[in-house]
Parts: sequence; C-alpha cells; structure tokens
Amino acid sequence: MLTIYSISLTAQEINWMTLEKAIEAQKTTPKKIFIDAYTIWCGPCKMLDKNTFHNKDVAEYVNKNYYAVKFNAEGNETINYKGVKYTNPNFKPNTSGRNSSHQLSGVFGIRAYPTLLYLDEEANLIAPITGYKTPSQLELCLKFYNSSDVKSITKESWESYAANFTPEFKD
Repeated sequence: MLTIYSISLTAQEINWMTLEKAIEAQKTTPKKIFIDAYTIWCGPCKMLDKNTFHNKDVAEYVNKNYYAVKFNAEGNETINYKGVKYTNPNFKPNTSGRNSSHQLSGVFGIRAYPTLLYLDEEANLIAPITGYKTPSQLELCLKFYNSSDVKSITKESWESYAANFTPEFKD
C-alpha cells in the first residue's frame, strides 16, 4: 500500500492589524507597535513586503515582540489615534499612482516611502526609519527599538549599538 503525505509549506506571516486594534491590545498586553507606512505605487514598499516581511525570522520576531500595523500613507481610511480622527480629505479614488498624503502621515512625520515607525507601549512615536531594509538590516532596528535602552538614545549610543550588532536573521 502506498501512502502519500501532503505537506503544506506556507510562508511565515506577520500578524498585521489596524492601529486602533494595536492600541487596544496594548491595554491588555503592553508591547511596542511597529508600523509599515507604505503606498500602493512604491516599488521599495513592495520589495519590503515580499523579501523582508515574509522572512521567517522577521515574522517570528515581529509577532512575538510588537503589534504590527500596515498603514497606507496615501490611503482613504479613517484612523482614530489618541482621540483624534485622521482622514485623507484630498484622496482621489480613481488614481493608481501618487495620491494625497493621509493626515496621520503628517503626525508621524512621514516624508518618504517606505517608512517604518516604532511606537512605545503608550503608542507614542519613538522613531521613523525610511527606506527598504533587508531582514538583517531590519533586525538591527527591531531589536534596538524593542530594548529598554531606547528611552535614553543618543547618537553615540546608536552608533555603538549598530557597530557592535551581529545579525542573526537570515536574508
């Protein structure tokens, strides 16, 4: 008798949620928030999603240590952040390229895409980091901004941390 086993190989996925759900979850289990601020037309954003966010090491670390949020920085979503509703009043629905910036993009100081935002356990902005990152480049930031040292960051402490960092994630 021949037995055939079917093995399903699925990529590790980051558990993305809305910003409102992440902030609500912080009330029960405090964790920092990691936000991927992207646009639909941005090539490096698509590469980040494909090459970095689907990396097993990245997904496992993000899911364990952060609440992860995907934010279309030129989208039309209404987002409630810290008691204020943010929208994109100049949004053009029939556009496949650049659109107007979402109001929340201004609050977080987003000026380029992708921008990766790190928020503390009270949903306050720690840092916006711009540009495409490989899994090992992202690991540097994920681990640094998840540490307690982040409250006393100086240029020197960041440079020392980065110079002595040994990545463990596989690219």
